[in-house]
Amino acid sequence: MYKTPAETTSFFETFRPLVASVEHREIVIFPSFTNLAAAVEATQGTRIRIGAQNIAWAKEGAFTGEVSGPMIVATGATYTIVGHSERRQYFGETDETVLKRTLAALEFGLTPIICVGEHLKERESGNTEFVLSRQFQKGIAGLSKQQFARIAISYEPLWAIGTGKAATPEIAARAHRVIRAEAKASFGREAAAAIRILYGGSVKPDNVRSLMAQEEIDGVLVGGASLDAVSFASIVNF
Repeated sequence: MYKTPAETTSFFETFRPLVASVEHREIVIFPSFTNLAAAVEATQGTRIRIGAQNIAWAKEGAFTGEVSGPMIVATGATYTIVGHSERRQYFGETDETVLKRTLAALEFGLTPIICVGEHLKERESGNTEFVLSRQFQKGIAGLSKQQFARIAISYEPLWAIGTGKAATPEIAARAHRVIRAEAKASFGREAAAAIRILYGGSVKPDNVRSLMAQEEIDGVLVGGASLDAVSFASIVNF
């Protein structure tokens, strides 16, 4: 929850030239809803894509405060985050509502990035694998094979969100292997190999290289370090 439309435009004025030569990776930025239109306008003619931070599971109706797929699409955005750890932690998001929001995103042509991850107590009690399996089975496994091919997944350990405490590359890779094994069991070997699994949790310019050196990690979902254009550009260009 940062930046006004004017600040968003200013961010992209700095950011665009810093990533203008990037061709070998995909860049998606997820501003607040009120900044989507400004972000789309500021990235016209570039390879930068824009997404929403959340999506309603309904097309329209008595859902005060929610923003629907058609509303997001109308801004020019093409992605959405679903089930972010903060949505789960503070706003009652469940695995069941994650699936409903994912289906809505796919229905309206948006690419959802679905977040999964465990609390610190769950990690300390040795339940990380159980939690990731449950979140996958209840929040993702209900998709069809065709739908699954259109999503990305982000492993976001809640104990590493906004704490400055990132998972080690090895911890992240182990969690990614659990998620990919779930994907293989539900959707088959080819689908599991093709799915992009990102790591999110205190990603910074000084740790992105070691994270991305892990074969299982296909990209990163960046939080606080993305608020500064120079910092985020250095992550993109690691």
